[in-house]
Amino acid sequence: MNQLTVVAQLIEKSVLRYTPAGIPIATVSLKHDSKQMHAGAERLVEFEINAIAAGEISSQMLEIELGEFREFKGFLARKNRNSKSIVFHVTHIEALKNETHLLD
Repeated sequence: MNQLTVVAQLIEKSVLRYTPAGIPIATVSLKHDSKQMHAGAERLVEFEINAIAAGEISSQMLEIELGEFREFKGFLARKNRNSKSIVFHVTHIEALKNETHLLD
C-alpha cells in the first residue's frame, strides 16, 4: 500500500496550471519538522518535499497561506515515467485542531 500522511508547513507554491486534458494542477513545497522515536532514541526529523494536487483539491491547496500548517494525505509517485525523483500527490488536506504538534 502506498499512503502518506504528514503534518507540514506550506513553504512555496506556484500558480495554477492545467494539463493538456484541462485538469488543474497546483505545485507546492512542504516542510516537515518533528521528533520521532527510533530504535529507542528520540530523533529530530526534518525534510522538504515537492507535492502536487490535481483536480478539485488544487484550488484548496493554493488557498493555504505560505507558512501555514496542514495535515496532508496522499501517495508517492515518480515525478515522471523516466525519473527517479518522487513527488507527493496530495489527495486530501485537513486543518489542524492543535498546532502545538511540531517538535513536541
